[in-house]
Amino acid sequence: MAAPARKVALVTAGSAGLGAAIARVLALELGMSVTINYHSNANRAAALVKELQDTWAARHATDAGAQVAPPVFHAIRADICKRSEIIRLVEETTAASGGRLDTVISNVGWTKMRNFSDLDDGVDEDDWDRCFDSNVKAHLWLFHASKKWLEESNAGEEGSAVFVSTASIAGCKPSGSSLPYAVTKAAQIHLIKSLAVISAPSIRVNCVSPGILLTDWGLSFPAARLEAAKEANKLKRFATVEDVAQQVRTFVVSKTITGQNAIIDAGFSL
Repeated sequence: MAAPARKVALVTAGSAGLGAAIARVLALELGMSVTINYHSNANRAAALVKELQDTWAARHATDAGAQVAPPVFHAIRADICKRSEIIRLVEETTAASGGRLDTVISNVGWTKMRNFSDLDDGVDEDDWDRCFDSNVKAHLWLFHASKKWLEESNAGEEGSAVFVSTASIAGCKPSGSSLPYAVTKAAQIHLIKSLAVISAPSIRVNCVSPGILLTDWGLSFPAARLEAAKEANKLKRFATVEDVAQQVRTFVVSKTITGQNAIIDAGFSL
């Protein structure tokens, strides 16, 4: 009997923060081959690839007789706000894996720090255009480019192919870094639910909506604003990228969850 093929994942904006945490879970807990997409920091992406390779090798040093080849980790640069770049990214990912793609993590997003409560500060047209490009259209284009590969790789295994998008609590409760960010994150969540309907039963589509995460981006908020947000969280702490990555893991391994938005915000939205 032929050994089962190792599953393949693509993680966009995956070289740091939440994307990197998700990549570690997919690679080291689920044993998937993982392509890390990055926009500009090649050294950071290469460092993550090496970390995954070294950690896997150390944990599986005695697997000499394993029937399944070890996972493959590599990085591909692409601007996920450009449709042509998204298409190229998916083509290069599937070419490197022999045409296989099982899991796509759509992790791109953009915002600009504004005063959410000041309408005059929330009507910059460039902000709206960039937010729609990054927070809505990029996820749609990535799903569209990935769809046939997800279906073909998992033909006859309904529920195995999965597309997970990272949204935000700002899309569930009016709040966050800016008005266009909150509105486009709400649109992203509805897009994911719509794609779940369109692509069933062959592909499951879900999203996660974190509150503030103390990544490089989260730490760019003023200290007073972070403290106020922490106090507003019912659990009086922030969610972590590891919390969110574990929810993504649940979406990946489940065969029956689709069209869902998991809120991970330490109780901010209650």
